[in-house]
Amino acid sequence: MQYLLIKKKNRLRLFCLLTAGILAAGQVRAVEQTPSGIRATVGNTGIDIRFYSPQMVRVIKGAAGKAMQKESLSVIKQAEATPFSLVRTDDGILLKGEVLAIDLNLSTGNIRFSTRAGQPLLSETAGAERSQTFLLDKEEAIYGLGQQQEGRMNRRGESLQLFQENTRIAIPFFHSVKGYGVFWDNYSATQFTDSPQGTTFSSEAGDGVDYYFLYGKTMDGVIACMRDLTGQVPLYPLWAWGYWQSKERYASQKELVGTLARYRELGVPLDGIIQDWQYWSTDNAYWNSLSFGNPEFPDPKQMMDDIHRMHAHAILSVWPSFGPKTQPYRIFKERGMLLDLNAYPQKDSARIYDAFHPEARAVYWDEMNRNLFAAGIDGWWLDATEPDYSGLTEAQLNQPTAKGPFREFRNAYPLMSVRGVYEQQRQTSADKRVYILTRSAFAGQQRYASTVWSGDIDGDWEVFRKQIPAGLNFSLCGLPYWNTDIGGFWVRDGSSAFDDYRELYVRWLQFGAFCPMMRSHGSNTPREIWHFGEKGDWAYDAIEKYIRLRYLLLPYHYSLSWEVSSAGGSILRHPAMDFPDDKKVWDLGSEYLYGRSILVVPVTRPFYAKGKNARSTVDFSQTQTVPVYLPEGAGWYDFWTEEQLPGGTELQRETPVDLLPLYIKAGSILPCGEAVQYTAESNRQQLTLKIYPGKDAEFVLYEDENDGYNYEKGLYSTIPIRWEEAARTLTIGDRQGGFPGMPEHRYFHLVQAGSRQSQAVLYSGTAIHIKL
Repeated sequence: MQYLLIKKKNRLRLFCLLTAGILAAGQVRAVEQTPSGIRATVGNTGIDIRFYSPQMVRVIKGAAGKAMQKESLSVIKQAEATPFSLVRTDDGILLKGEVLAIDLNLSTGNIRFSTRAGQPLLSETAGAERSQTFLLDKEEAIYGLGQQQEGRMNRRGESLQLFQENTRIAIPFFHSVKGYGVFWDNYSATQFTDSPQGTTFSSEAGDGVDYYFLYGKTMDGVIACMRDLTGQVPLYPLWAWGYWQSKERYASQKELVGTLARYRELGVPLDGIIQDWQYWSTDNAYWNSLSFGNPEFPDPKQMMDDIHRMHAHAILSVWPSFGPKTQPYRIFKERGMLLDLNAYPQKDSARIYDAFHPEARAVYWDEMNRNLFAAGIDGWWLDATEPDYSGLTEAQLNQPTAKGPFREFRNAYPLMSVRGVYEQQRQTSADKRVYILTRSAFAGQQRYASTVWSGDIDGDWEVFRKQIPAGLNFSLCGLPYWNTDIGGFWVRDGSSAFDDYRELYVRWLQFGAFCPMMRSHGSNTPREIWHFGEKGDWAYDAIEKYIRLRYLLLPYHYSLSWEVSSAGGSILRHPAMDFPDDKKVWDLGSEYLYGRSILVVPVTRPFYAKGKNARSTVDFSQTQTVPVYLPEGAGWYDFWTEEQLPGGTELQRETPVDLLPLYIKAGSILPCGEAVQYTAESNRQQLTLKIYPGKDAEFVLYEDENDGYNYEKGLYSTIPIRWEEAARTLTIGDRQGGFPGMPEHRYFHLVQAGSRQSQAVLYSGTAIHIKL
């Protein structure tokens, strides 16, 4: 092929001239160098390739001669100045950067991604107006696509329609075990298909193809790229890491406060309580008025004062739909900010506000602030942010929003709704960190302090099993905070009074103790601990045991949250993140790592309770066993027995009803706190460090004022802790930073796995070395 290179206005123009067998007669292909990449025309398609960083590349394809005018709702990163060179090839042009090489075929318009050294990563094949097909390796595992309910981990071979609905979350992003990811930046309903012919995204609406290729080398690196691209994660308050009690619903202020008081009387730890709907009114014409209109809640400020006096916090259900007699409805209607969607509750003519409109988001917060936040509410349960509606006509899909047709932007609704609350609260107060629980999400939502739950799922064993891969795939999209309704939302045929449901609930709560939010919630049957018996009863004791374990590991939880915010970390970790070379874990959806140290194997099958809806039927004469796989590449310790086991081991673990299989990776340091009733009760002057030898280990202990945004100003401390295996030495390093109320002196109690001896050392902020 012949090329003609022309310098014009400091830009390089490269024309590929006719070559037999490559270009049709009379066709000319033009390539223009831009500051961040190249712009090319192939046939009727314009192709724009832009480096956003050495690890990230944006690809835009559309009609030739028509530039895509788009403000991304997810991507906030601006393209970095990234050095690259252009190299002519037999069939096109190669962009060679510091990390990646991008090969554009000027005959087909297809792009091939590889490392700078030439290692193949991903290739395009056929594309169309709003679709693109990629060719993956035959055995390559991919993850992500938000939260689905098929119960599978690896997304290969799947066909999924990605749109927001209750229990399903649409995020058009897939994450490869090879260390790259693809974010398809489109907000309309999108079909994902993986078949022998290729892996395809095909969207219903949009101006063309717009996607980002992210190469992190490792799966953690891909998530770090996704956070760099779409936003970092704010730090949650310490109280968010305690135990949360909820139900559908507390019918009065007295019941809500009384539930918290009962926990305090029983001595069972609790940090959060949640008020579900209808605190506004039981008349749905006043649906979601964003105010306490129900006479059963006569004094919201006193209610919150009572809750805070018991050292707890409360969050409140808020919806995007409004009844016709509410003040927000009237304001939105007058300003043309209501969407014509059949919103829940449909029979009461509720309508959804246009969260794409900045003024509408401000009105939404103004009502929340004046009536709820001012009364002391600590956080928000933004329910039904898909948004929840029934049926869609073509006219409804095509109706305008402040951004454009609803059809084109529908999947980004939760992102915009959560954004409004986060940004407005940050402008209102710096004393209380934003905490948002919500039912839907889109890429980038992690930057708005949202934790997502898996929706109104059924309380049965099959659904329970499916939540593990659902949460792991969601986390692999770069959104680190996720949880479920412990016990399932709908208990259609059961009760907390019956042993079969008690067994399910106990096993689910054990799983919940190792989720970023530990929250009991649901309908049809109460979930408070006293409905499962009393102290000495098997279900009650098992529930209390895992609530207490949650609090024991509080220093671990909170330090993990700092890693998420400061270093792009992940809490729910599929084993392939830490053991990518172990192909046995690629499709594994039954276990996961919580942080980098704790392998969790939830028990998701019934065993002990015999019969349906019966009392006193638990048979403890036999012991259940569950299969466990310990990933190859590390040694492991049984958390309960401290037995050492090699990686690559398949075993059957006995699981009495109060035992969740937990394994600690050799080469781990586990910080543990004291027995407390709420997260802020500890003075932090006594901490235990549990060392699991076998490899060198590092851990960074993070502490701050527990709430507020002074940490953004540098008011926090970190203590690096290191275990040197060869020297059998633990180093507690120099403390970095400080904050008001920080203990200047403290005792660390050192315990080595397999030893019953404990050694206490006084620490005053300067490095100490302890031989064990």
